[in-house]
Amino acid sequence: MKINRLISIIIILIDKKRLSAKELADMFEVSTRTIYRDIETISMAGIPVHSTSGVGGGFEIMENYKMDKTTFSEADIATLLMGLSSIPNVMKNKEFTTTLTKIKQFMPTDKVDSSHLQTEQIHIDFSHWMGQRDLTPYLTIIKTALKESKILSFDYINHKGEKTSRQVEPYQLVLKSSHWYFQGYCYERNDFRLFKLTRLSHLKMKNTTFTPKDYPKPLLNPTEHLAQLQRPIKLRIHTSIMERLLDYCDYESFLLDGTHHYNVEFPFIENDYHYNILLSFGEHCEVLEPLHIRSELKRKIDNLSQLYK
Repeated sequence: MKINRLISIIIILIDKKRLSAKELADMFEVSTRTIYRDIETISMAGIPVHSTSGVGGGFEIMENYKMDKTTFSEADIATLLMGLSSIPNVMKNKEFTTTLTKIKQFMPTDKVDSSHLQTEQIHIDFSHWMGQRDLTPYLTIIKTALKESKILSFDYINHKGEKTSRQVEPYQLVLKSSHWYFQGYCYERNDFRLFKLTRLSHLKMKNTTFTPKDYPKPLLNPTEHLAQLQRPIKLRIHTSIMERLLDYCDYESFLLDGTHHYNVEFPFIENDYHYNILLSFGEHCEVLEPLHIRSELKRKIDNLSQLYK
């Protein structure tokens, strides 16, 4: 949301003194044009932002400027606190707690209770219901390596089960779909790679430092690419697993077939990941069309059954 970004820019400029438009644009993953518009909005709100051109130039808030409690509305602060409260516990530290306390001080005393209620209305929890591996030690090592520009060494298992030893320059931690990754420059591949933390072992931070490179943002939303690969297949499912299919299909796409079954078109890509999704539905799901998907699934089931003979 724009208001979140504006508030964050103000707090960052007060804390870090001077930042260029590009640095702010990279930080918030927007264009420099958007940052210039944001700075204009902040200035119009009466906050004295000064611009310096040339090498080492950028935006800064005039020295000795202090924000008073009228700078933010109750809704502004509640929105900011709601966003901050959703940060996973593993990312919180003493600096985070201090920042959160400072922001809360902007809330008028008579609005504290209502603000707390608004903040509590939405709760975001990225953890699994059960059986989640504790990655806190790895996250701590990677955060330190990011801060100190230190090289990481570890063993890595790829999606094919192949194990390799890697040395990597870390550049960014990523939380995607409840899974932790980090983006880094891999000396083994001579390129930037995205590594899933659960596939790491023997992670160590070396004493060797590196000079940070300009790095590309990882592709985290491959919707258009996946849409080109997906093809709908026709399933017949039992009503007991309908709630699981709703993670993939709209409610309106389910057509009743008898008393206890539905027919539904399921978005499918012909790879092991999607075949395993179908297998996870067990005896409550039957592939009706196309025939070659049905035949391949039968082959996989036959191979699986051989393990238990």
